[in-house]
Amino acid sequence: MSELNYHHLRYFRAVAHDGNLTRTAERLNLSQSALSIQIKQLEERLGHSLFERRGRQLYLTEAGRIALDHADTIFSAGEELVETLKETGRTRRAIRIGALATLSRNFQMEFLRPILGRSDVDMILRSGSTSELLGALEALNLDIVLLNQAPMADSVTPFIAQHVYQQRVSLIGRPSYGKPGATLADLLGEHPVILPTLESGVRSQFEALVARLGITPQIAAEVDDMAMMRLLAREGAGLAVLPPIVVKGELEAGTLVEFDALPGMIESFYAVTVKRRFPNPLIRPLLEASEDGKSTTD
Repeated sequence: MSELNYHHLRYFRAVAHDGNLTRTAERLNLSQSALSIQIKQLEERLGHSLFERRGRQLYLTEAGRIALDHADTIFSAGEELVETLKETGRTRRAIRIGALATLSRNFQMEFLRPILGRSDVDMILRSGSTSELLGALEALNLDIVLLNQAPMADSVTPFIAQHVYQQRVSLIGRPSYGKPGATLADLLGEHPVILPTLESGVRSQFEALVARLGITPQIAAEVDDMAMMRLLAREGAGLAVLPPIVVKGELEAGTLVEFDALPGMIESFYAVTVKRRFPNPLIRPLLEASEDGKSTTD
């Protein structure tokens, strides 16, 4: 059997990401026919069609999707090799960070603070779902991922989850919601609440708390985005069940107030990596700073 031709694989990867043979040929300064021949030879080597045509667009077949996943891993590893083993005189280094789309922006800024403003660092920030981010991390397209739940782990899972931050969860609302001497039960009984969705760990903690208190709160909204919960609280839609860091600016300005910490309720944040022989050295100062700061937030 002949060896895999990586030139063919590189051309296939370019077309797969563009989804258009003409556009890719122009970008690579090749003729369409030459590019088609390269892909055809790769298909013959692999024994499967990699694309199907629908109108003017090319779509990956199942075999094509598998091939692209491997191609991304191969070339990302090559890029990582070059970056890792470059001369020590390199002046800037990139770090690719993924964060759950619904994660608190204030938390993200606190986590990134150790490398903010550094002239030798290029930060590439991506957001997405947990599955998208972990897939990109495993394919080496990201260096680190920020989540609010640790991914499931077993003997073959490549992910390493480090607990980097946790904060109490409180009732947050407009100052007018408060009354002198109001108890937690009074607040939950008198005002509607803005809650995370049922998939959230905070939501399950809240449901357990109100069950213990024997309260059935009125739900104003169920939201999967902390930024939207913050906006609803600012508009007076109800008391938001949030970590105070999410509304740090509003609390400092006095437009929102932390009425009561919800007993036993915490929001945890995790930094997830994969084991690498040459990890990005910029990850270490982020994790070390988070470890140093945990004692002030636990």
